[in-house]
Amino acid sequence: MVKISAVFNKINLLRERYYQVLTGKEALVKLVSEAEIAEQVYNSNAIENSTLTLEETEKILLQIDLDRFITEREIFETKNLAQVVSYIDKRAKEQELTLGVILMLHKMLISNIRDNIAGRWRIKNEYVKVGSHIAPAPKEVVKRLQGMLAEYNGSSHENIIKRIARLHLTFEYIHPFVDGNGRIGRVLNNYLLIREGFVPINIKFIDKKKYYQAFKEFDEKDRTNIMEEIVGKALTNSYHKRLAYLEGGTIITLREYAKKNRISHSNLINKAQRQTIPAFLEKGAWKISNNFKYK
Repeated sequence: MVKISAVFNKINLLRERYYQVLTGKEALVKLVSEAEIAEQVYNSNAIENSTLTLEETEKILLQIDLDRFITEREIFETKNLAQVVSYIDKRAKEQELTLGVILMLHKMLISNIRDNIAGRWRIKNEYVKVGSHIAPAPKEVVKRLQGMLAEYNGSSHENIIKRIARLHLTFEYIHPFVDGNGRIGRVLNNYLLIREGFVPINIKFIDKKKYYQAFKEFDEKDRTNIMEEIVGKALTNSYHKRLAYLEGGTIITLREYAKKNRISHSNLINKAQRQTIPAFLEKGAWKISNNFKYK
């Protein structure tokens, strides 16, 4: 496993490049963020076992009729989460993350799905189980969440990858809501990243197995290594994508790049997955700027 300090140093360099080329191109970044919403929604819902494809998710957000029947719940899960993602992109920098903000985001997410639990913590006999993990008792939720935020805010000397990984794992361990914990937890990652001047991440459905291994590692060993790796790669991927757009090269698929430069496609895919080349995953395809000089 690559040392997380090395990943953090790389991300800081990418972040510096990003801010250097950002001036005057804010409108382009806004377009990239808006285009990303459907992917954010699709991946987060798919991790929670939604049956919707990315194409169907896009159609719902564009109010285009689908070719098959889907439940009203899946429609609201899609529209509500898109609203939450858009909201934090605009408002995260303006407002510190508090328990009140978390409740407000949950109400936005669960409204018209389960209004009786929207915007409130678990109460009395509302216990939840995820796999073999039974979440703490409802009476412990607020105190544990306060501790989670205090730990995050008190660890500003740590690198952002470690801080986000631990907060996310802690939030999911607490599982403060009856429903919507996974989606809200991933939203909180981006809320805090945006507040701290980083770009948002997209934890992909294809990484679901490893994602759940991270929870197991945390539950059994109180370690955050796997989640740190997931967050680090996702953040690197987000910077690679934005830099590819901002620096003005032609964006092509990795397959096209391999053919054009007579390089092994499978070798490039391997490097892309490890994020050792500036490739990024967009709509299920690995892409890269043709400005990249392969060595």
